[in-house]
Amino acid sequence: MTSLIDYNQDMGTPNAVTHPQTVAISEFKARCLSLVEHVRRTGQPLIVTKHGRPIAEVIPASADRPRTGLLGSASDTGRILGDIVSPASAAGDWEVIGS
Repeated sequence: MTSLIDYNQDMGTPNAVTHPQTVAISEFKARCLSLVEHVRRTGQPLIVTKHGRPIAEVIPASADRPRTGLLGSASDTGRILGDIVSPASAAGDWEVIGS
């Protein structure tokens, strides 16, 4: 396990870290809320590892990114071409109907 957060033993507060922090997934699971808060506060990414290999990166949210919902996101993007009410083929073309 490689954790680059340096905690002050007396105060229990993290010291400044200037490079991306790496944490094992087991430690991330146990301390998730405090680690995410650390990323938010410092703006530095967190790399989560499993068996020493990076599997995820926690990055601070960007205020520049537009926050759009899924509902209605495709409105006004489609076009109707032709008749959508009439059948696509004649009734006799279908075995079930023609019998």
